[in-house]
Amino acid sequence: MSLLEQVKSPAGLKRLNDHELGLLADEIRAFMVNAVSKVGGHLAPSLGVVELTLALHSVLDSPRDRIIWDVGHQCYAHKIITGRAHEFHTIRQHGGLSGFPHPGESPHDIVGTGHSSTSISYGVGIKEAIRLSSADDTAAGGEAEDGERRHVAVVIGDGALTGGIAYEAMNQAGHLKTPLMVILNDNQMSIKPNVGAISQYLNRLRLDPTLYRLREEFEHGLEKIPGLSRAGRSLKESMKAFLVPGMLFEEMGFAYIGIVDGHDIKSLRKSIRAAMEIERPVLIHIKTTKGKGYEPAEARPDTFHGIAPFQISTGKAIRKPGPITYTEAFGQGLARMAADDEKIVAITAAMSSGTGLYHFEKQHPERFFDVGIAEEHAVTFAAGLAIGGYKPVVAIYSTFLQRAFDMLIQDIALQELPVVLALDRAGLVGDDGPTHHGVFDLAYLRLVPGLTVMAPRDEAELQHMIYTAIDLGRPAAVRYPRMAGRGVAMPERYEILPTGKGEILDQGEGALLLGIGTGVGICMRAARLLAERHGLRPTVVNARFLKPLDDSLILDLAAEHELIVTVEEGTAMGGFGVAVRELLSARHPGIPVRSFAIPDAFVPHGNRAKLLRGIGLTPEGVAGYVRDRLLIEKVIPAGRKLVSGEE
Repeated sequence: MSLLEQVKSPAGLKRLNDHELGLLADEIRAFMVNAVSKVGGHLAPSLGVVELTLALHSVLDSPRDRIIWDVGHQCYAHKIITGRAHEFHTIRQHGGLSGFPHPGESPHDIVGTGHSSTSISYGVGIKEAIRLSSADDTAAGGEAEDGERRHVAVVIGDGALTGGIAYEAMNQAGHLKTPLMVILNDNQMSIKPNVGAISQYLNRLRLDPTLYRLREEFEHGLEKIPGLSRAGRSLKESMKAFLVPGMLFEEMGFAYIGIVDGHDIKSLRKSIRAAMEIERPVLIHIKTTKGKGYEPAEARPDTFHGIAPFQISTGKAIRKPGPITYTEAFGQGLARMAADDEKIVAITAAMSSGTGLYHFEKQHPERFFDVGIAEEHAVTFAAGLAIGGYKPVVAIYSTFLQRAFDMLIQDIALQELPVVLALDRAGLVGDDGPTHHGVFDLAYLRLVPGLTVMAPRDEAELQHMIYTAIDLGRPAAVRYPRMAGRGVAMPERYEILPTGKGEILDQGEGALLLGIGTGVGICMRAARLLAERHGLRPTVVNARFLKPLDDSLILDLAAEHELIVTVEEGTAMGGFGVAVRELLSARHPGIPVRSFAIPDAFVPHGNRAKLLRGIGLTPEGVAGYVRDRLLIEKVIPAGRKLVSGEE
C-alpha cells in the first residue's frame, strides 16, 4: 500500500518522518499530474508547494490551527491530504471539487480564496478573533479553549505579494503585534515572472545567501558594542538595513526567517516550529520552484499555471481545432492598432498571457506595462497615462475589475479620461467557478456616469468595438467572454461603430428578441428554433451598447411587437434587461418583458454549457418561453395544430 493510500487525514502525517514525508511528496505529485492531465487545472502552482503543504499539516493541528491559502490555486496537495484524494479526479468539474479552497467542502478550508493578496487580512482577523474570544473566556472565569495556543498560518506567494492589500494587512499585524505566521512562497512567479521593485527586493534576498549568514553574525557583533549613542544606534539601523535580509519585513514589525528551501521538508518543519514560539508576527521566506517535479511544468510554468487536459509524456495540451478565442482576437487586434497609433499603450495586472496582451508585449514592449497583481493601481496608472496624452487600454478580467470599481468612478469617469477597459472573462467562465464568473460587470458599469459600455456578438465585432472605444476620447468599457469565437472572418479594416446604436439582424413580428454580447447568439438560435418548429419569425436585435442604450430603436420596435425578451450573460439585477424595462415602463408599460440572465445567486463551477442549461439561459429556454407566451396571447391562430415533434 502506498503512503498516500495510508494517509487519510493530516493526523496521519504526524506518524511519518522527514524521509517518509519526502516519499509521500513524490507520490502526491504523480497523483496530481495524472488527475490534472485528464481534467485540466492549476497544476504548476500546486506542484511547487507539496513539501510546504506536508510540513504545515505535519506540524500544525488543522483545522484547530488555521491554514489559509492565498491565491487558492496552490491548494491541490492540501485537498488531497485532507480527505479528498478519492474525489480529486472531479476537481473543477460540475458537481465535483472546487479548484480553490471551499469551506463547504471541508473544515480544513478556512476561507474561500479565488482573488489574490487577501490571506494576511483574513489571518490577522482570525487571529485577533481568537485573542478576543480567549480574553472573554478568561474574564468570565473560564479558560480559553484547552489552554493551548491556536496558530494561524497564511501562505502567500505566486505573485500575491505585489497586491497592496497584503501590505495594509502587514501594517496592522505589525502594529497589533499579532502572533501570525506568514509563509512567503517565493517562486519569482505569478503566472509569468513577477515584476516590480518588490520582486527585485525578493530576488536580492534569494540570490545572495551570504546575506542571511551575515545577519546573525552582524547583529550579534553589534550587541557587543557598549554605550551606543543615538547617532550610533542610527548607524546600526542603517547598516542593518543595508546588510540584513528581510529588513523590510522587520521594519513592519515581523520577525523574519529565511531563506528556507521550500522543497526541504526538514528545514520547513524546523522553521514552522520556530515561528510557533515567537510572540509577534513572523514571516518565513521560502524559495520554491513552480511546477516542481514535472519537467514540462518546470520548463513552462506560465503554460501550466492553468492548463487544459494534456499528454503526460509530452506536456502538450489536448485541444480541438476551432476558431480563435475572443481573447486572441483582442490581443491580435490591439497590437495591430498600436502599430498605426503610437499613443496606444497597454496595461495588465499580471495577466499578459491570460488577456492576450503577449502580442502587444512582443511587438510594442516600450508601450506595454505589467503592474503585478494590483488592479486598483492599474486603473489609476492608466488615468495618469491618459492625462499625459496617451490612449491607455487596460486589459483585465471582469471579476478582477471589481477591485478597482472606486478608481473607475473617481479617477477615470469623474475626470472624463479616455481610458479603455477591455474586460475578458465576462459572463460564466466555467471551471474556475463563482470567484471568477464575470457576471456583475454589466450591472455595475451601467451605474457609472459618462461611461460607454459595449459587448460584441462575435470576435470581429470585438475588434471594431476596441477600435471604437479608443477613438471615443472618453471612458469606455468593452466586455467579452472566455470562449472560442464564432469563426467569422476577421476585419481587414476597422470601423467606428455609431455610439449607442444597435442593429436589426432579422426583422420579424410577434416577439422582439434583444440580445447583448453572447446573448445575441442565444437570440439568433432561439429564432431559428421558433421558425423551424413553430413557423414563428421573431425580430432579433444586437444591442451592441448597454450604455448609451439605443432608445429610439427599442421604443420603435416595441410599438410593433406583442412580446419583448432580453438576453444577457450577466446578472439579472440591474443589467441590460433592467435597462430595457426602465426605458419601456413609461412609453409601453403594457408590453410584457421577460429577461433571461444570471439569477440572483452565485453560480457554481463546472462546464459552461451545463451551467447555462442549469439556469435556463439557452436558445431552447428562450424559444420555449416565446412559444408559450404567444400561444397564451393567441398570436398563433387557435385552429393551427402543433406539428409532430413540437413541445
